[in-house]
Amino acid sequence: MSDSSRDTAQGAGWGAAEPGSYKRLMPGHVEKLSWLNPRILWAARNGVLASWFGDPTGRTRSRWVARRAAEGAPADKVIRRDVPDRFSFMVIGDTGEGDDSQYAVVPGFLKVGQETEFAVIASDVIYPVGSADDYGDKFFRPYQDYPAPIYAIPGNHDWYEDLGAFMRVFGADTPPLDPEPRSRPLSRAWWRSLLWHRPRSTDGQRLAEARKLRSAPGQQAEQPGPYWAIDAGPVRIVGIDTGLLGTVDAEQGAWLRETSQGPRPKILVTGSPLYVDGEHHPCPIEGGGTVDDIVRDPEHHYVAAIGGDIHNYQRYPVDVDGRTIQYVVAGGGGAFMHATHTIPRVSVANVTEREFRCYPLRGDSLAFYSRLYGRRLRLRRFFTLSESEATAVVAERLGIEPTRAPGPDTRVTRRVRLVASLLGTGGRPDRASRLRLPVRKLYTQLFSPSSATYSPPFFKCFLRLDVTPEEVRLRCYAATGNRAQELEPPVEDEVAIPLK
Repeated sequence: MSDSSRDTAQGAGWGAAEPGSYKRLMPGHVEKLSWLNPRILWAARNGVLASWFGDPTGRTRSRWVARRAAEGAPADKVIRRDVPDRFSFMVIGDTGEGDDSQYAVVPGFLKVGQETEFAVIASDVIYPVGSADDYGDKFFRPYQDYPAPIYAIPGNHDWYEDLGAFMRVFGADTPPLDPEPRSRPLSRAWWRSLLWHRPRSTDGQRLAEARKLRSAPGQQAEQPGPYWAIDAGPVRIVGIDTGLLGTVDAEQGAWLRETSQGPRPKILVTGSPLYVDGEHHPCPIEGGGTVDDIVRDPEHHYVAAIGGDIHNYQRYPVDVDGRTIQYVVAGGGGAFMHATHTIPRVSVANVTEREFRCYPLRGDSLAFYSRLYGRRLRLRRFFTLSESEATAVVAERLGIEPTRAPGPDTRVTRRVRLVASLLGTGGRPDRASRLRLPVRKLYTQLFSPSSATYSPPFFKCFLRLDVTPEEVRLRCYAATGNRAQELEPPVEDEVAIPLK
């Protein structure tokens, strides 16, 4: 097994490295996707409009579910897979930017995914707005050699065109919904409808050709809607759709409560992680209650909850009345990297730094972003931190032992501390000043989302889950874009989850 980032700096992808072979998989022309581009921000405006003028996704989702039911989808929305009691499946989140950071994941994903029964994409299949014409290069091409079915739950970006393309690809080519009746002039719904982003009339003309890339019978997957359950071997995998704003409508909430009944062990897959960045986000359900209330109920037998949306890996083993539920963030499958160095010292639900895991390591995250903003601001000599300097200053600020020891000659200077502060590095709760928290929030919201088209290491990741009647073994694999990690994807985290 190759070194991981927890072992060596080389295992993290630092230093002189030979580029991986992923570029040969990419199309000839790749459009650079930057979240600093006003045109892209305007196209992705529907989330903001939903927060201002009311969120229509619950009603739209209900219409999609009714459409699939009329087409013969099972009423309970359960996909029944005939697999042995011992089987494996893949989970990969937030995939579809279509550039180097997505394709760099593919070789390792294909190698580790050999002989798995299926894969699940957890949120944001296609960036920036879920367009049908983007599926060719951002879904069908990268995963054309994965031989098994791929199921998906939509993320907020898939909803920016009202889920039309998502349902065409994953819902048996379901035709578009009829337009809704006009709203009363000057009402909130009228303003929302006036400003709402919608697909182009020509969108989807290349979809039929793109489908040929994943046309083998064994690759086909048909979903009963944007939320579903999969019964496979001894477990049930429950996928929920959290729409534009990270919430669940009443109809889907009622289905979730119903499908969660029974003694069968369950794994939740959601577009909005329930524990992330050292905080608890239980995910409200319209009409009362939360998704996490359902997960925590001992009669429902959930053993894990895996969420996308945040573009890194995090794991929180939470004790719930004497049993452990693994809460996982797994959105590192192909989009820009959300920083981990902004995560403060973890103390949530009795999970501390001793139990918490993340990838990339905070020091690697800080070193990565110091290089990125050193280039952008043309201040490389000032901003750029070595991985050893970044590791040391993170350990100092959080008051922890570094996971990977910095070099013996590493010094934490005033410059290193200043750069760490400017880039929003987390700290200890007992020392958090009134300034640090706003700086971290500002950094996370404004500075982190940006272009993913930078050089390796990319710090991407994906999961493999091996299921037996006794346990689920979850492994997080890294993808840096370097050949060494591409040929032997390192395991960054591993945990055995008991089913009995």
